[in-house]
Amino acid sequence: MDAVESEIARVKEERRRMEEALEAGARLDASAVTFDTDIYGGVGSDPNRFAGYDTSIPAAEDDAAEDEANPAPRRLPSYTGHAIAAAELPRAPDEDGPPKKSQRIVDREDDYRRRRLNQIISPERHDPFASGEATPDPAVRTYADVMRDAALQKKKEGLLLEMDKKRKEDEEKEKQRKAAPEQPAAATATKRRNRWDQSQDGDAVAGAKKAKTSSDWDVTDAAPGIGHWDATPGRVGDATPSVRRNRWDETPTPGRMTDADATPAAVGLTPSGAWDATPKLPGGLATPTPKKQRSRWDETPSMGSTTPGSIGAATPAGYTPGPTPFGADNLATPTPSQIARGLITPEHYHLKRYERDIEERNRPLTDDEIDSMLPQAGYKILEPPASYQPIRTPARKLLATPTPLGTPLYAIPEENRGQQFDVPKELGGLPLMKPEDYQYFGTLLNEEGEDQLSPEEQKERKIMKLLLKVKNGTPQQRKAALRQLTDKTREFGAGPLFNRILPLLMQPTLEDQERHLLVKVIDRVLYKLDELVRPFVHKILVVIEPLLIDEDYYARVEGREIISNLSKAAGLATMIASMRPDIDNIDEYVRNTTARAFSVVASALGIPALLPFLKAVCQSKKSWQARHTGIKVVQQIAILMGCAVLPHLKSLVEIIEHGLTDENQKVRTITALSLAALAEAAAPYGIESFDTILRPLWKGIKSHRGKVLAAFLKAIGFIIPLMDVGYASYYTKGVMVVLIREFQSPDEEMKKIVLKVVKQCVSTEGVEADYIRNDILPKFFSHFWVRRMALDRRNYKELVETTVEMANKIGVASIVGRIVEDLKDESEPYRRMVMETIEKVVANLGVSDVDARLEELLIDGILYAFQEQTSDDANVMLNGFGVVVNALGKRVKPYLPQICGTIKWRLNNKSAKVRQQAADLISRIAIVMKHCQEEQLMGHLGVVLYEYLGEEYPEVLGSILGALKAIVNVIGMTKMTPPIKDLLPRLTPILKNRHEKVQENCIDLVGRIADRGAEFVPAREWMRICFELLEMLKAHKKGIRRATVNTFGYIAKAIGPQDVLATLLNNLKVQERQNRVCTTVAIAIVAETCSPFTVLPALMNEYRVPELNVQNGVLKSLSFLFEYIGEMGKDYIYAVSPLLEDALMDRDLVHRQTAASAAKHIALGVAGLGCEDALVHLLNFVWPNIFETSPHVINAVTEAIEGMRVALGAAVILNYCLQGLFHPARKVREVYWKIYNSLYIGAQDALVAAYPALEDDGDNIFSRPELAMFV
Repeated sequence: MDAVESEIARVKEERRRMEEALEAGARLDASAVTFDTDIYGGVGSDPNRFAGYDTSIPAAEDDAAEDEANPAPRRLPSYTGHAIAAAELPRAPDEDGPPKKSQRIVDREDDYRRRRLNQIISPERHDPFASGEATPDPAVRTYADVMRDAALQKKKEGLLLEMDKKRKEDEEKEKQRKAAPEQPAAATATKRRNRWDQSQDGDAVAGAKKAKTSSDWDVTDAAPGIGHWDATPGRVGDATPSVRRNRWDETPTPGRMTDADATPAAVGLTPSGAWDATPKLPGGLATPTPKKQRSRWDETPSMGSTTPGSIGAATPAGYTPGPTPFGADNLATPTPSQIARGLITPEHYHLKRYERDIEERNRPLTDDEIDSMLPQAGYKILEPPASYQPIRTPARKLLATPTPLGTPLYAIPEENRGQQFDVPKELGGLPLMKPEDYQYFGTLLNEEGEDQLSPEEQKERKIMKLLLKVKNGTPQQRKAALRQLTDKTREFGAGPLFNRILPLLMQPTLEDQERHLLVKVIDRVLYKLDELVRPFVHKILVVIEPLLIDEDYYARVEGREIISNLSKAAGLATMIASMRPDIDNIDEYVRNTTARAFSVVASALGIPALLPFLKAVCQSKKSWQARHTGIKVVQQIAILMGCAVLPHLKSLVEIIEHGLTDENQKVRTITALSLAALAEAAAPYGIESFDTILRPLWKGIKSHRGKVLAAFLKAIGFIIPLMDVGYASYYTKGVMVVLIREFQSPDEEMKKIVLKVVKQCVSTEGVEADYIRNDILPKFFSHFWVRRMALDRRNYKELVETTVEMANKIGVASIVGRIVEDLKDESEPYRRMVMETIEKVVANLGVSDVDARLEELLIDGILYAFQEQTSDDANVMLNGFGVVVNALGKRVKPYLPQICGTIKWRLNNKSAKVRQQAADLISRIAIVMKHCQEEQLMGHLGVVLYEYLGEEYPEVLGSILGALKAIVNVIGMTKMTPPIKDLLPRLTPILKNRHEKVQENCIDLVGRIADRGAEFVPAREWMRICFELLEMLKAHKKGIRRATVNTFGYIAKAIGPQDVLATLLNNLKVQERQNRVCTTVAIAIVAETCSPFTVLPALMNEYRVPELNVQNGVLKSLSFLFEYIGEMGKDYIYAVSPLLEDALMDRDLVHRQTAASAAKHIALGVAGLGCEDALVHLLNFVWPNIFETSPHVINAVTEAIEGMRVALGAAVILNYCLQGLFHPARKVREVYWKIYNSLYIGAQDALVAAYPALEDDGDNIFSRPELAMFV
């Protein structure tokens, strides 16, 4: 301890001496500073002090911790068990984790799509079809009004763009002027003088020069002359504001800068000009009066003209528009609020007195008072810091002096028991409102005086209630509200409905589900309104058109459906009149959505109906926007309708062909893209329709650059595959020169189009393999097969597809030989792209032309790429490995030991992903190992996998079970190692695992063993598995449940049905419906596997249990049983008929429904087998149920009658129908006619024999002897 203290004292002393030296001005010498020699070294330090330490940090610290017995050049990044286990655990909502994905549409939209919120829902428009020849109401917007407004808006936008352009140019000039270097002195001799230094002549000359050079935009409006007589007399209230002037337009006044003739701020104030100011002359020229400060004594006292402090008959508010009055009112500081308040109340007076008393008692104590209270000895008076400023006034003192705003005194708030704290008001029978819904549905909260509302207001209120139920309600509320809205559409009217629905769809906080429901409302309303929708077409389009460019596919489909129905309801003329003003709109967003909407109209009403309009629009001379939109409509029609454009292809091409030579670049681009879309839609037909555009397209490819060239290349790329072989070869060689030049283009979009065109040209029949191999391939690989291409997903995909197309033409070896070395590239994305290409090429063409050297390189590269991957996307490498190994077949035998060694080593890796991938690879190559007679190697792998069945990660365990299943499938039960009797007991506890992948692979493996090797396992073990399988019937995945019930059948076949059936029948008593249904299916499968007679006695006996679930389960088992056994049912129909009779007469609806379903399956199974008597008996019990209202029951009964029709014939069912077809009750007739209609559809020819024979009369012969002979 003493040593430590002495060391501290020494260090302090050294520091003190250093500080003194610095203060004395001594220079700090670096050599005087010493470091710890035991750490940093130095003279006299121990040279071996670092022995036993690492001198560097390894690049991958995880590798250093590996076992030295298995050194590896490079290992994958590992994950600790705790980290993965934590990732698997379910997280609470408040834990740190990925935030919940927002359901709002606006949150996932980009800025372009968000422009839909800027669109305005236009007013209703005039419907010329409804009014006929009558003069339209001036208040309603007609087509002429809309076009006029559109023209004005376009002109305004044009002017704004021009002004913005001019402003930018001016800013650019100003920047250039500031950035320009200083001119020499000689050049600046003619420096512009100050305005005051110039003579009038100089001004005149300068003005003349300016007048010559300036444009109309530069001329400023002349300032109006200001004279003494122009002033407005002052008056109480608001004063007329003075005219805005420039400070240089007037003679400077000695007072303030405001003119003397300005309106006084209040009556009685002295004008701002001084009495000695020089009067202003009409000419505006005057000798400036010497400037002096304005004195407050020059002003008229303000007391007489002050605005009164209180307003007549108004509640005193404690503020006033006038200034503070003079004089005191016996208060601390008199203020206008006190004057305005007048006499105070007694309570207020007493409150003031109490406050004064408290202030007096609580005032700060003086030093003398403290000395008298405290003894003198033992206390010291401390001096406060210099910066300390005590707060002498308590907080309540601040409230003692009334402020001009009359601050109220503090009052203890009284709790209102009845008030609500942000809890939405409960509405009777209505769902809760979200905060954003109050803007639209807020009036529903006010239920008072609902009876006093007018009929129109009551109707709107009803619509709002129904829409709120649709938007926020439960499924039952939503269905009822939708049905009510649909039924009462015409009663509500188009106007009230759309005026409430459409603003909701423009709501910024709208969610996907809400939009879907509101669009459904519009769809149903349109169907009912039909032609009444015409005045609201544009309103609906403004809201629905943005759906056509939504990123969600289903939203786009909904939008197309609405516009299609709208077109059919409103007609072509109304649709064109509504969308015509938007065709040449200045906003590109509006033009884009309008073009897509027109394409939907064309698909709904037919392309020929729209062709004349499109022809007129595409040839518009006024604006390039109209031509652009018209041509884009053609493009969208081709994209939307596909091969349906073929009959109109020539007309569409003729309409847009002039756009290839249009003066506007955007029009030329969209024309080429439209031609590409038409050619793609028409492929492989229609080349004759493109004859007229080949020449301008060819010229454009040679003359254009950039985006226009990309569009032209895309067009020629889609047209070349339509040509004959000779022409295709000629055009391909011509266009390939341009394509090879553009291989080195840095533009990403150009690269995508070039790759697409190369792919199309290469796939054409007229292009020879040698031409591709010699002229295209070298530059293609040097420019495109680079690492950067693997980083962009779209480029990646196009490059792989183009390379695969080339391989199809020139063979596997030419392509794989060029890229096989890249499997060892440093960049993993690039390796992945190479692997995917090899996988697709080999899958398409095989490896027949791959020689031994290339085969060796391929296996070596694949192994390297497989081991070096670190990303999560492991499927590409796995699939590629599997495809190549399977394609090589027996040729891969020399490499199998190396591959299996890699697999075993990776199964022991500490990374879960690596182990999973190794197990997956075993399942991919197991079949090849069988072909190569490597049973011993497979057996060894089976033992290794068996040892890993204790794997803790479910994904890895699922893959291990899948690998074991693959080995069991190919090696067989007898040769399997470990033996089946050891393997199956190890699988039993794994069945309890709730992970889907583990369940699926485990039940498949158990089912395969039960099917092929049940004799290797004792019956007790199978019964134990049966109990575990019951739990698997609760699985969410249907594939797992299906495999489970099939396994029950295999086990029953192996050990007999009695024990398995007892287990299953006990499971019918559980509450969970899914479990019971799966159990009934398993019982039916057991019956099918072990013959029905082994199951039916126990099943029918179980029906005697007076429990609803058990009886329903038995009936459903019978239904599935007769469905599975088919014709075998004829032996058991008489046995089960009494049971079905009882069920068909039961009071429970589900009993009758399930029994009717069983009757259907029995009838279909025994048709034509002579069991008609039993079927007629069952039909007599089924028929009374035809009047049931439950949809499930009536469906089952109808299907049972259909089954009886197949088994008994249509005539029997017709006899049952005839008694009710003409019943006096409409509801009875409807049921019978429905049955007759289905009978007529199903057996129309069979009914002919059952029709009554009509007697011939004098003129008509109704008999058909041939028919009578056949019947």
